[in-house]
Amino acid sequence: MSDPLHAFPTACAQTLRALARYPQRTAFSWSGGSASYAGASDLIGRIQKVFMQLGLQPGARVALLSANRADSWCSGVAAQLARLSVTSLHPLGSLDDQLFQLEDSETQVLVVDADTFRDRGGELAARASNLKHVFTLGPAGYGVDLLAAIEAAGSANPRNFAGADDIATLNYTGGTTGRSKGALRYHREYSGFANAILADFEIPDTPVYLAVAPISHVAGTKVLPTLMRGGTVHLLKGFDPEAVFKTIARERVNFALLVPTMIYVLLDHPALDKTDLSSLELLLYGASAMSPSRLIEGIGRIGPVFSQLYGQTECYPVSVLRKRDHDPKTPELFTSCGFPIAACDVKVLDDNDREVATGEAGEICVRAPHVMAEYWKRPEQTAEALKSGWLHTGDIARADERGYLFILDRKKDMIVSGGFNIFPREVEDVLSQHADVAMVAVVGVPDDKWGEAVTAVVVAREGSRPNADELINLVKTKKGSAHAPKQIQFLYRKPVGANSGYHDHAPPSLQCGLSRRRQSAARAGQPAELLVSAR
Repeated sequence: MSDPLHAFPTACAQTLRALARYPQRTAFSWSGGSASYAGASDLIGRIQKVFMQLGLQPGARVALLSANRADSWCSGVAAQLARLSVTSLHPLGSLDDQLFQLEDSETQVLVVDADTFRDRGGELAARASNLKHVFTLGPAGYGVDLLAAIEAAGSANPRNFAGADDIATLNYTGGTTGRSKGALRYHREYSGFANAILADFEIPDTPVYLAVAPISHVAGTKVLPTLMRGGTVHLLKGFDPEAVFKTIARERVNFALLVPTMIYVLLDHPALDKTDLSSLELLLYGASAMSPSRLIEGIGRIGPVFSQLYGQTECYPVSVLRKRDHDPKTPELFTSCGFPIAACDVKVLDDNDREVATGEAGEICVRAPHVMAEYWKRPEQTAEALKSGWLHTGDIARADERGYLFILDRKKDMIVSGGFNIFPREVEDVLSQHADVAMVAVVGVPDDKWGEAVTAVVVAREGSRPNADELINLVKTKKGSAHAPKQIQFLYRKPVGANSGYHDHAPPSLQCGLSRRRQSAARAGQPAELLVSAR
């Protein structure tokens, strides 16, 4: 049991406090509407009243499938206030993956955004065996329209019934090393994330936050910090570069979170140089490091506003690479995932959980109040992940003498070539420094001579034709012959107007390796249609 003298307020209680403090301010804004702080609080209270009438046991799962919507976010808060827990389904997930998560989590309540996911929600409602209640945000022809139900329920003041020992969230990993796992947090683990973000991320004093990526996942972790500072969350239902530009200029957005592939699209868009982005103070990016050449371009064209975040489903946040660390005069830090936040104890450990020497490769291991409690229904994997009292992230990294972390790769992605252990990320970081390289993935391809042959898959910058020998020699110079790719495959962009993605001329053996790197990209939140991870 938790010690009440050392417990944080629950995150849902923090939300009510923030909403009460600034009643007249705009909490959420979206195309065609907005909600004040008082209006959001009233909406949460109404939804909580509906949920509490269901008679569910504490900890019962409420799953959300939605695009970026204020009423969906408020539904999650209302569920937690009522001592229910939240499972967020990824809006880009497959039917099979979403069904697995509903079944594995034993979800009893499903809330579906009827505007965006009417058909998918109907499939889930028909096939998920544990569901007792299905609500839709708007009419859908199945389930109960939650918006109509809250109108019938009448006004209700939201109240927090949740305590430190109630389950807050059960969110699923990307499944890069097997079947997706549910990372469970009680409120005692969930309560501190907003304070950790406000302490170490350079959030503006009065945030005007643009939520582009799904708020069901990492973009959503910036909503509560924004409200705690009296700011406004502007919601986009998907990544549309023109909408991003127009919203930043019109609303004077000062804070956004994007993945690198989104930033590359913005840099390549003709509207960039015609748009007033002077209000931007902080542009967070995550999922992977950015290409150094593209990062320098971004700093030059958008400004010194870039900051990289690092964490994972089991523990977020872990570290941050701040704006002042993004200095073109010290580009060696561009490949770092940052410096550990104050709330985290971070060490780089070997396979025997001993700390490695400075500069040596080992696994990033973390101790923090916001580390997950367990993997749901997976005691053996929980024991492995949390052995010796540390969360073992599965990310192999080195730390410099100041403590900055440099991720080399996922532990299970290591290539063994000619007896040498090679982490694809190390080679990718070198190749991505070349001005002609837009994106790159490095894989190990089965080879009779080498065991695995280091193979690079490169997407060229538009209008350039990189030379394979030149790229191979670049790696030899920077990392040595063992790391140098034995071959380089090029993928070419389809003509404008064609379907998204790239032509893929890679052989079947390479496709197997690419599948592994695609999983890493998917885990990191990058668009599923990309054949290579952005580096």
